[in-house]
Amino acid sequence: MSALKKLNLKGHLLTAISYLIPVVCGAGFLIAIGMGFGGNPGADLTKTYTFWDALAKMGALGLGLLPAVIATGISASIAGKPGIAPGFIIGLTANAVGAGFIGGILGGFLSGFLAVAVLKQVKVPKWARGLMPTLIIPFLTSIIGGLIMVYIIGIPIAAFTSLLTDALNGLGSSSKLVFGAIIGLLSGVDFGGPINKTAFAFVLTLQAEKINGPITALQLVNTATPIGFGLAYFIAKLFGKNIYTPVETEALKSAVPMGVINIVEGVIPIVMNDIVRCVTAVAIGGAAGGATTMVLGADAKVPFGGVLMLPTMTHPWTGAVAILVNVLVTGVALAVLKKNVSKEAEREEVEEEDIDLDDIQII
Repeated sequence: MSALKKLNLKGHLLTAISYLIPVVCGAGFLIAIGMGFGGNPGADLTKTYTFWDALAKMGALGLGLLPAVIATGISASIAGKPGIAPGFIIGLTANAVGAGFIGGILGGFLSGFLAVAVLKQVKVPKWARGLMPTLIIPFLTSIIGGLIMVYIIGIPIAAFTSLLTDALNGLGSSSKLVFGAIIGLLSGVDFGGPINKTAFAFVLTLQAEKINGPITALQLVNTATPIGFGLAYFIAKLFGKNIYTPVETEALKSAVPMGVINIVEGVIPIVMNDIVRCVTAVAIGGAAGGATTMVLGADAKVPFGGVLMLPTMTHPWTGAVAILVNVLVTGVALAVLKKNVSKEAEREEVEEEDIDLDDIQII
């Protein structure tokens, strides 16, 4: 167990996911906006195409490289700069043999640890040491790891992925409800933290196999959560409660618009003041929203974008209903669970600290 702990597998994976998320966000927005205006992600940009076709195609190309991106991130986290090239090559190889995102993850660990092994075990003359990080390690790791992926681990990974895909496609309504509730709960409880990122890696794996429901559930929960915090303000007022301090109310003004485009971190300052009640409310709302997403069959074709995901669904109303359910449940739960703020807190004022120009020094 201690030896496994030293490998820091979870740490390397989470580091790689932090690299992956900006790619997902950028490519996701491109394809969501492009498809929202009728763009074709399969358009041939060497022939006739529209502006929206170009956006959708750019996004699709970025999302198609996610196995290579995750492999590169893991490998670089393990081996540093020498792990970048083999991680990228082995990630592309995993994609080519049908191992998909799972293959990319395993390929990243394979290339990273191989690069470390080559660094430690391969001895070269002094004149060739400068070639180790740029030529020798990337070349040896790429050829060894790539062949292992093609001839040894790629085929069973592809078979496992196919088996998992068939099993999830065969889920009944009750199973989808439970599965969606679990995804929704895991998506919301730590507001973009390690649990959310781990769930994200899993559902992104499924989307790579054309199973869009789980990642739609996760992203719609992220979208709905901040909006639910905003709705809770008004619901609480109906019950004669004041559940937010002036500082928290100010935070809502930016958190809610951020949520609309799928950025959940804006509510963290509010959550940190009342962790147990906020997390409980978000877990309840996320479970309701995730279950609704899966049961209705909301199937966004992109892994990011907030409300911009809706036009990419076969039936956009399913996503809209899932968001509405999540927002309502989260809002009601927060309004009921959170206590009235104290009179002292109500009198708080949001003040900006004055800048003393005398403290500024020019060197």
